[in-house]
Amino acid sequence: MPWWSWILIWVALVALSLLFYVLLGIRLFRQFMATVKDLGAAGEKLGHVGPMDVPDDADPATPPPGAAVFASPTLMRHDYEASKSSRREMRRLRRVQRKKDRGQPQALGDLDFT
Repeated sequence: MPWWSWILIWVALVALSLLFYVLLGIRLFRQFMATVKDLGAAGEKLGHVGPMDVPDDADPATPPPGAAVFASPTLMRHDYEASKSSRREMRRLRRVQRKKDRGQPQALGDLDFT
């Protein structure tokens, strides 16, 4: 095989690889522009949403939504534990009532001795 045929093969390979990279770049550019268009539409949609209004009859002792981010960790831990024990007590009362309605014997741990 003469030497110039090797050069032609390499030129063809380089040309095909450049064509591949150009097509890949065009495809990535189009996908990027579609993503930017979608993000712009989402931004326009969210831009029309006004700020969240707090009702006037809100309890001043109750913090507004999102205030937990700036609250102290000890206060948040206390609130979490209080709501957890409240939910546990409500479940216990419902269980006691359900067993009472069905005439089933109560568990010793479910009875309130206070």
